[in-house]
Amino acid sequence: MLVFASYRFLWLLLLVPLIPALYAVALAFRKRRIRRFGDPKMVAHLMPHYSRAKGWVRIILFTLAFFFFVIGLSRPQIGAKLSERQTKGAEIMICLDVSNSMLAQDYTPCRLERAKLAISSLVDKLHDDRIGLIIFAGSSFVQLPVTTDYVSAKMFLSSIDAGSVPVQGTAIGDAIHTAMKSFSAQSEKSRVIILISDGENHEDDAVAAAKEAAQAGIRIYTVGVGSAAGQPIPVDGELLRDKDGNIVVTRLDEKTLRQIADAGGGAYIQAGNEEFGLNPIINDIRAMEGELFSSVVFEEYDEQYMYFFAIALILLVIEMLVGERKNARKLFN
Repeated sequence: MLVFASYRFLWLLLLVPLIPALYAVALAFRKRRIRRFGDPKMVAHLMPHYSRAKGWVRIILFTLAFFFFVIGLSRPQIGAKLSERQTKGAEIMICLDVSNSMLAQDYTPCRLERAKLAISSLVDKLHDDRIGLIIFAGSSFVQLPVTTDYVSAKMFLSSIDAGSVPVQGTAIGDAIHTAMKSFSAQSEKSRVIILISDGENHEDDAVAAAKEAAQAGIRIYTVGVGSAAGQPIPVDGELLRDKDGNIVVTRLDEKTLRQIADAGGGAYIQAGNEEFGLNPIINDIRAMEGELFSSVVFEEYDEQYMYFFAIALILLVIEMLVGERKNARKLFN
């Protein structure tokens, strides 16, 4: 398969037909000037060594040289081949709460969008670590399997909203179990779950799930999003109300999140509006013993540009050697 690494230069190929066209126009103007000077046949006798055919040969050679030069400039590559790549790092599963309570606006613009921005910044700081994404509300599912493709991670992250999980609620324990099942078979030591939530768990025993994770060698960090004072929840332009018509106020449950982090052998951090709190977690992960991961990837396209540059150079040399004068053997008329 042939691909062009710098395909934008291919637009220069539009100039290829213009080169002989401009040369033909130049010849037409030259003929007109000769007619003004005198009889064309007499002028031709005064320049017996001038070869019109050689002029066309040179311009065709120059045009071909330009064509191959542009192809080379576009960096044609052929391949690719499968190769095995080894990296050393940690596996990080991020569990992001997407329940309606994450729409509260005690962060700018809201809890969920602020959390997504922080996760995006975290992804930018990763190198050889593998990352996966779990989203949860009343249930949980894998939004992104564990990967080193950070571009895809940010793309999947940007598509998340409060409607990504149709079942409302906050099932933190279920999210932890889903994350535990989502680590790769290669990972044994450096496994981390980062749980981002307001901590209002209404569905299951999250602390018990965290203890199971710790027994499996998985460390859990929790990031608390919200405030103790609480905020109403805007939904579809109105404030969310309970069945009695009272405005629902969502508050940060630090106690639950601390218990989860303690049971999971990690730490609890309260997110701030400026510093969200993921940097200390990354520093802890950096201090962990890295895991060796093997993966088969498509890579190492073979560069072909040098061959096209060589052809262009040869054509230019030939173009200069042709000259403009008729030779003795009259190969060109």
